[in-house]
Amino acid sequence: MIETQTDTCNETLRQIAALMMNAARTAPKARGIDNLEIAMLTGNDRIRLADKLRKMGEESGRGFFVRDAENILQAGAVVLIGTRNGTMNLNCGWCGFPTCADKIGRAPHAPCAFNMNDLGIAVGSAVSVAADHRADCRVMYSAGTAAMEMELLPGCHAILAIPVSATGKSPFFDRKPL
Repeated sequence: MIETQTDTCNETLRQIAALMMNAARTAPKARGIDNLEIAMLTGNDRIRLADKLRKMGEESGRGFFVRDAENILQAGAVVLIGTRNGTMNLNCGWCGFPTCADKIGRAPHAPCAFNMNDLGIAVGSAVSVAADHRADCRVMYSAGTAAMEMELLPGCHAILAIPVSATGKSPFFDRKPL
C-alpha cells in the first residue's frame, strides 16, 4: 500500500494536536495549581467553531473573525486552551484589587493575573510542539472567543484557540490585515 502525505495528514495533525495538549498540561503553573482546560476539535466540531466565528464576525463587523473562520476550515485540528476563574490566594494586587477576596467579592469575573500567565505559558509550550513537528499553527483570540460563546470549555473565562495545519504553504501566513 502506498500512502501519501495527504492520505495521512489528518491523523498526523490529530497526533500533533494531542502532543500539544500534553505540552500545555505539563507546562509550569503558579503554585502548582492547574486551572487549565484543554481540548481538541476535529471534523464537524471544527466546522461548528468556524461557523460560529464567521457569524460573530458578520454580526459585529469584525472582519478578522471572518478571516480567521476560513483559517479554522483550513486546519486539520484546533487545540483549545482555557483557564478557569480561580485565584492563587497570593494577594498580589496584579488584578487591580488589593486582595483575592476583594477581587472575588467585587469582580468575580476579573481574571487572576497568575491564571492568565499560566495560560500564556501553556500556549507557548503547545505551539513549540507544533514547531518541533513542522506543523503550522497560529494562536487565535478570535476563535477562543467563539469557543467561549459555544461553552466548549465550561467554566473557562479565557480561551485561546490554536488551529494546526500541514500544507505546502501555511494558511496562517501572509493573511490580509483587517
